Amino acid sequence: MRIPEISRRTLIPGIAGLLVLLCIAVLAIPTTRSGVLDAWCDLTGSGCGAAPGRHEESGSSGWRTQLSPVEAAIWGNYVALGDSYSSGHGADDYAPGTTGEGGCRRSANAYPEKIAAAYDFAGELGFFACSSQKGNAMLEDLGSADSQLDRVSTHSSLVTLGIGGNDLGFTSILRTCMMRLPVVESHVCVDQEPDIEQRMGVFESTFEDLIAEIRVRAPDARILVLGYPRLFPAEPTGMYYTLTVTDQQWLNRMTKRFNEQIKEAAAEADAEIVDDRQVGSVEYIDVYNSLEGHEVGTEEPWLNGVLLADLTGGITIDRSTFHPNALGQSAFGDRVSDQIDDGPERPLYAARETLENASPEVLASEID
Repeated sequence: MRIPEISRRTLIPGIAGLLVLLCIAVLAIPTTRSGVLDAWCDLTGSGCGAAPGRHEESGSSGWRTQLSPVEAAIWGNYVALGDSYSSGHGADDYAPGTTGEGGCRRSANAYPEKIAAAYDFAGELGFFACSSQKGNAMLEDLGSADSQLDRVSTHSSLVTLGIGGNDLGFTSILRTCMMRLPVVESHVCVDQEPDIEQRMGVFESTFEDLIAEIRVRAPDARILVLGYPRLFPAEPTGMYYTLTVTDQQWLNRMTKRFNEQIKEAAAEADAEIVDDRQVGSVEYIDVYNSLEGHEVGTEEPWLNGVLLADLTGGITIDRSTFHPNALGQSAFGDRVSDQIDDGPERPLYAARETLENASPEVLASEID
């Protein structure tokens, strides 16, 4: 039996049509793994919700669920990490056992305590921020009893982090600026800028590693990263001790530059979460102007000015110098609270399985 031949008039249009369909399919289906899975789900109705990266915008089904900003912060434990600006060094009312030599100086007036009291967390506050803490040391301490990062766990719903000032050598920078003779206009303060820029470059990778470590331990958490406040008025009216107007403006400017670096890094980390269609967030909190009108040298400062200690052994500048007092910490708390309430300019998600497993017993077991 002879098979009928297909005419060129019929074959060519058919092939052309098939090629058009293939081109449309290639252009329509994203090349990422999650994009292919999404397309397969849309076409077949199978494989939806179980694969990593898959989400449901409605929040009513799938592997993750959408939460309001406050819900996304309070469903689990709150873990507070960072240095002296987060521990409350300078705000008095320190917790017993934290005031000795090398102590963490955790204050009842610190913003983490204020936040824990202001919201109805399903879990508890794990307050681990410590005076003098460095970001690179946080990484080096992994696996040790002193590790802050290892206190973050699966059911941490909120993590606050204020870190970096000690990595830049904040204390030594100020000491160099102030301890100079004669007390005249000098470049000894601003001449430190090249070294600071070098340290900022090093901290950039440190910060990325810190966020990555927190994300590994608590992928569903809202990570709120605080910058640093302006120490002096935007327009200083005169010298503060040995610090000239130029010195004060330069210190303000360097603080702002460092904040901008942290803000950009936090935004990049959060953008990766969005691009990968994952849970949790990384959000920057701007506290640069939080002490407006109450900087060092003003009539009612919310920052400690120069404090002297151990006068019998010579003049020593207390480490609480240039740290927020209780009112300054309260101002930080206001900024953190605003961010918790408002959230980032995008939806927030948590894994459904994580939320379902966040029982009171589990939450309590993850906070020492």
